[in-house]
Amino acid sequence: MLRRVVRQSKFRHVFGQAVRNDQCYDDIRVSRVTWDSSFCAVNPKFVAIIIEASGGGAFLVLPLQKTGRIDKVYPTVCGHTGPVLDIEWCPHNDHVIASGSEDCTVMVWQIPENGLETALSEPVVVLEGHSKRVGIVSWHPTARNVLLSAGCDNQIIIWNVGTGETMINLEDMHPDVIFSVSWSRNGSLLCTACKDKKVRVIDPRKKKIIAEKDKAHEGARPMRAIFLADGNIFTTGFSRMSERQLALWKSDNMDEPICVQEMDTSNGVLLPFYDPDTNIVYLCGKGDSSIRYFEITDEAPFVHYLNTFSTKEPQRGMGYMPKRGLDVNKCEIARFYKLHERKCEPIIMTVPRKSDLFQDDLYPDTAGPDPALEAEEWFAGKNGGPILISLKDGYVSTKNRDLKVVKTNVLETKPAPKAENISTISRLEKHVSPQQSVVTNFLFISDQKMEDKLDEVLREFKSLRDRVILQDHTAPPQGRPLF
Repeated sequence: MLRRVVRQSKFRHVFGQAVRNDQCYDDIRVSRVTWDSSFCAVNPKFVAIIIEASGGGAFLVLPLQKTGRIDKVYPTVCGHTGPVLDIEWCPHNDHVIASGSEDCTVMVWQIPENGLETALSEPVVVLEGHSKRVGIVSWHPTARNVLLSAGCDNQIIIWNVGTGETMINLEDMHPDVIFSVSWSRNGSLLCTACKDKKVRVIDPRKKKIIAEKDKAHEGARPMRAIFLADGNIFTTGFSRMSERQLALWKSDNMDEPICVQEMDTSNGVLLPFYDPDTNIVYLCGKGDSSIRYFEITDEAPFVHYLNTFSTKEPQRGMGYMPKRGLDVNKCEIARFYKLHERKCEPIIMTVPRKSDLFQDDLYPDTAGPDPALEAEEWFAGKNGGPILISLKDGYVSTKNRDLKVVKTNVLETKPAPKAENISTISRLEKHVSPQQSVVTNFLFISDQKMEDKLDEVLREFKSLRDRVILQDHTAPPQGRPLF
């Protein structure tokens, strides 16, 4: 009699658990725009959610600890004139976020240290170059200030955010709408999925297609393609019979897939979220009420089904926390932020372990926030893998640099500006000379001259206030009127 041998894996018993209601973010008007992006971005400090907004596009930025009901008048990031379609946090600065919109622009924002206290409508820089709506924004994984955007004009533009300039424009490679763009582990290559049913591997600096596969998935509905840590490519899409599929490909030879698996007949686009440390892919379907997760190995069938986390409510979008934002003491290996119609619900994926000691097999060194390269080095042809950090003692964030946009890319080591000072500075800018105002439009508030000017005015205010108080105390009492 043959016994079936169960494949050994430390992730076989991973289970998901939604947090309590008081740890959710309630009363949020999640965007209803018809675009297949995740609508949510998370880092170890903030959660950002694209919301419904009248007269333009906006998104919320909430400190992670601000759970419960969110006031309807809570300040938003609201500089776009059309609906926001995609947002992504900078991997090298937890206070910088990029957004793409239907108004054909990409904007880069700097969030104050303690979150927003007033509405933020002035971005650090506006990147203009697309002729149609911008549906994808993606930061380079290892080079500072390198940002990619893809629009419905079928172009991919790579920007140097530090100077606000277009550096690379890939305009003749895609004949139709681009569904997804993914950087390789060291950021030397791109992987794209297009409406023409092709998956392409592109060297952006050489403006050359390295490999491509026609009809990677034969269905007409949108595909997704991502790079894995070993250089292979993982795709999701639909078969000719509208069944949802996943597939694994070698990036250097895409003639035949390593494996293809069919899943179900639901019509929601599968959004893949990949953890390069554990080699687990989480698939979240838009409109689904479940998260499926798979482990990718070198053994057949290569993509191994682990489990499914299911709830009653369908998901409108999903945010995925970077590894350095997880609680290693609870053996947490992933955390999702599930968007409902009116709330955001964190979901924690845990590996059950009896020991309270640090589990080094679950937490190998992971990508940290320090960039391996400057933008100029990457555009000059240099490559660098991510700088790894250990999570053994828990990740402790350091002070982030302010993003400054100048003709030469310089990032200053100063804390993010306090929200209460922003309105004061905007009033001060009216008294600054035209030459200074040109500079302050590009430098994000932390310019030394502006700080000196602010300190001088605050000292004058304090002196005037003290003088008024002194006069009130020393003035003789006035006589009462007679009637």
